[in-house]
Amino acid sequence: MQNLLLQKWSLLLLALLPLAAAAETRLPDTPFTTLEERRRPGDHFTQGLYFDGQRWWESSGHYGRSWLAEYTDPGANPVRRKWLAGNRFAEGLTVLDDKLFLLTWKAGELQVYRASDLSPLGLRHYAGEGWGLTSDGEFLIMSDGSGELTFRDAHTFAVKRRLKVRGGGEKWSNLNELEYAEGLIWANIWQDTRIIAIDPASGEVRGVIDLRELAPDARDMNAVANGIAWDRARNGLWVTGKYWPKLYLIRPQGLGFEH
Repeated sequence: MQNLLLQKWSLLLLALLPLAAAAETRLPDTPFTTLEERRRPGDHFTQGLYFDGQRWWESSGHYGRSWLAEYTDPGANPVRRKWLAGNRFAEGLTVLDDKLFLLTWKAGELQVYRASDLSPLGLRHYAGEGWGLTSDGEFLIMSDGSGELTFRDAHTFAVKRRLKVRGGGEKWSNLNELEYAEGLIWANIWQDTRIIAIDPASGEVRGVIDLRELAPDARDMNAVANGIAWDRARNGLWVTGKYWPKLYLIRPQGLGFEH
């Protein structure tokens, strides 16, 4: 009987060891400074956000009311807005080589536009769901709501590499809106106030930023943090969320933002 009990305790300890190791390696939240906040309409179901230093592009979701818009001031009316077909749900977007790439949620359709005037340039197709999109200057990087990112050819959208996101003491999933900044992939997590910084070579999570203090007091469960745009000139990240009435420019402590 004693040997049997010892065996059971040994098995239990072995099962708990990975949990203990994960708890020990969980990353602390990275502090950040809020440099500026800007008011904007609070009815945007923000899916993608991009800033080139002068112009903003944003996509807003939902069937029957999805759109893509360009702004010079996010608090003003858009310079251009393009409404999607009623059966298309807009998701993440990015800009590369003067082209704007827009994902759709379940249609398996990547829409391509000329960034200067939002005129359509064609479609690409993919399997599975589309969530977030960014670029490292060479590849398009896509999330699909899982814990894996795909690096894709900018011309064909064919998968060139898959990257499993790991580390930081957690099992990551629900990766959503993406932004490439300071050599890292920054990702919102669906239904979470945190943004994670991912090493694009290894998939290792290098940092975690919690936007809880910026989130509005909203009753809508969909009013979650979503939307990251790199402001190179001001050395920060613009962040917002679905139905958030404000954009915030934050500067993380470290993670490439030391300069």
